[in-house]
Order: sequence, then structure tokens, then C-alpha cells
Amino acid sequence: MIRDLFCEYSVRKLIQLAGRVDACLERLDDGQIWQRGSEAENAVGNLVLHLEGNVRQWAMSAVGGETDVRMRDAEFAARGGVEKAELRSRLAEAVAAAAQVISGLTEDRLVESVRVQGYELSALEAVYQVVDHFAGHAGQIQLLTKWYTKQDLGFYAHLSNPAHGEDTP
Repeated sequence: MIRDLFCEYSVRKLIQLAGRVDACLERLDDGQIWQRGSEAENAVGNLVLHLEGNVRQWAMSAVGGETDVRMRDAEFAARGGVEKAELRSRLAEAVAAAAQVISGLTEDRLVESVRVQGYELSALEAVYQVVDHFAGHAGQIQLLTKWYTKQDLGFYAHLSNPAHGEDTP
């Protein structure tokens, strides 16, 4: 029961956040996606590449057992070269694959130890890190999208309706 609650919520939240990032990408043009205020800042494109890399490394590799092929430094070094459609596709593919891994976890697997980025932790902790990390960067992407478009994203418009249907806060 706890496994179901944890895994199902983790999948729903990851999919919800990925949908919000996708909605942001849809609103931005390629110039805005790769825009930086300074070299100390990341562009939306870098954040999307970073989310894809993190999801693949932590969920698919550490938890799911796939080979780790992540090149983290390249995620932040990019200054363009990946178009919006490809960013959207790559992130959607990574999240779908991670959702499949998370959905298939057993209680025994959740408490097993995994090693990722030099950390030793449980598979449950690794899943939690993926969702938490995704949420943080999704928030940055949402803020940048609002900044560039000067528009409300409407993600919480349903809260003005007491009978709203969104089931993942």
C-alpha cells in the first residue's frame, strides 16, 4: 500500500511537472529557450537538458539498472544547437521511461541500495530526489517563461473553482 502511494504519486507528479515544462517550451521561441542573462545563469534549454540527464541517470540507470551514459557538464555547456521540438521530445521520452521504471518498483527494490553520483542511498530516496530535483528546475523554467512572455501560465487557474479536477497538487 505504501509502495503504491509513493510510486503512483511520484509518477503523477513527474508527469505533471514535465507537462508544465512542455507547456513553457511551447510558449517560448528558440531565442528565448537559449537566452541567458549572464554566464552565471542557465538558459531554459540547459535546464531541460539537465532534467533529462538527471532523470536518466537517477531513475533509469541507478534505479532501473540501465547503463549510465550521462555527460552532466555538456548539459550546462550547451549554448544552443538543440531545437525546441527535440528538447520536448527528449524530455518526454526520459520522463515516460522513468515513469515506467518507478511504476514497476517493488517494496523490496525501494529499500535496496543504489549508487549514483558517488552517493549511496535507497532506491526510494533516488526516486524522491528525481521528483524533488525536477520540481525545483521546473519552477525555474516557469519563472523564466513568465519573465520572457509576460503572461500567467494558468497552471493554478483551476483553484478558483472549488470543484477543480486536478488530483496532484
